[in-house]
Amino acid sequence: MKSNIQQSIDNYKQAVALRTDHTKAPYGAPQLSTSPIIFELAEKTQAVAYGGVALIHQLVNQIGLSDVLNSVPIFKRRLPYWESDHILNIAYNIFCGGTALEHIEYRRNDPIYLNMLGTHSIPDPTTAGDFCRRYNAATIDLLQDAINQVRLKVWRRQSRSFFKEAVVDLDGTIAPTEGECKQGMDISYNGEWGYHPLIVSLANTKEILFIKNRSGNRPSHEDAYIYIDKSISLLRKAGFDVIRFRGDTDYSQTKHLDRWDEAGTFFVFGIKAMPNLVEIADSLENMEWERLIRLPKYEVKTVPLGKRENVKERIVEEREFRNLVLDYEDVAVVNYRPTACKRDYRLVILRKTINVKEGQTLLFSDTRYFFYITNDFDSSPAEIVFESNARCNQENLIAQLKSGMKALHCPLNTLDANWMYMVCVSLSWSLKAWLALWSASDSRDKERIQRRDRLLKMEFPTFLQAMINIPAQILRSGRRTVVRLLSINGWTETFFELVDSIRGIRRVQRE
Repeated sequence: MKSNIQQSIDNYKQAVALRTDHTKAPYGAPQLSTSPIIFELAEKTQAVAYGGVALIHQLVNQIGLSDVLNSVPIFKRRLPYWESDHILNIAYNIFCGGTALEHIEYRRNDPIYLNMLGTHSIPDPTTAGDFCRRYNAATIDLLQDAINQVRLKVWRRQSRSFFKEAVVDLDGTIAPTEGECKQGMDISYNGEWGYHPLIVSLANTKEILFIKNRSGNRPSHEDAYIYIDKSISLLRKAGFDVIRFRGDTDYSQTKHLDRWDEAGTFFVFGIKAMPNLVEIADSLENMEWERLIRLPKYEVKTVPLGKRENVKERIVEEREFRNLVLDYEDVAVVNYRPTACKRDYRLVILRKTINVKEGQTLLFSDTRYFFYITNDFDSSPAEIVFESNARCNQENLIAQLKSGMKALHCPLNTLDANWMYMVCVSLSWSLKAWLALWSASDSRDKERIQRRDRLLKMEFPTFLQAMINIPAQILRSGRRTVVRLLSINGWTETFFELVDSIRGIRRVQRE
């Protein structure tokens, strides 16, 4: 990092320390000024509001993503746009805060934005929609496989500890739509019209490995085994020592368990509470059950605050609503061989004892069973339950796709076109993860690793505020594009470290 940049960042930190010290603020009047504001239009300065897109574009060029996107040809003639132009156009629109194809129009009518990317023009929204409609199921899968080859390049830069274990989560989610003429839409199990995409993600880095769009009335596990097999191949190629899959009851497809076990992978799947399993649980003696103790979700490092009042609980008791209150949990384990399997697996049984109340009156106690099937014979039953419960982190990822990025709002008129749009938008999420991984590639610096982990866990809108929505002046000098940041925040130092890292690696490769 240049010394003048470091000096500017240090000055920024001093200014922030001064402004956040309320003891030095003037008193006697409201802090927000009432003085008049004069607006003018800059005549010479050319700037954009999202200078961080240039860093994303630099990363794209460094990892060779454009060439990979073009390796799945769709056009007979490229006049003038290539496949990578279309896909990155949609992905960059998301980084600029766009949540619909129509928002691309603001990008293509901004010459300064085009100068930042070094392009004459970009496709308009209608052309982007037509591009998505050119893909079918086969070409979309080929495209996802191609993107995963780039993913391998980013992973190879990580330290050896990164490859100790890969945890893959699988889940389906309903993507509702208010459209009436969208091919492939149907009524889902909860009565909503729309689609039912499958999400396969790497829990370690929150990356989306595969996404598959399906009709709204299809079961959650449909085609899941295909993408589990693809994930095994990808993660083996990457060099992970242990591969573990997690999913709910829809993903315990017993006819595939033996094959996945023979492949040397581990799995923890929920399994439906079928009558024969409930009978097994009821037949267990008390000595075979072990009390499940759940540890606090986090450790309070400061002075513990008093426990807040549970407002919902109070209202339920006052109005004497029927209320289910968990009393305690027990766990047990037995060997179990599903009908479609040739070997025994572990059946972990979670027994919940629930008190049914009306107001403060106890009506009766109810017992409910939850079952998990796994080929992990080393972990304790409690650890298997906690492993399965950790899968809920994928719900946060799906929430980001739905609300933070609008990846699942299905703007087009066919199932495959909406699938392609999902892949393009999920590429934005992958680029966010790759930028985070690049920030601490093969590093033992604890501070850098902490920043990497913060970026990986960061919600997409927060990531935009930290790394993308940075006002920047755009200058063209000879064959170079200069992106001059006009503001500083707490992530600016990381920003320039990434700039130097990407630029330095490129210089080494050219020699």
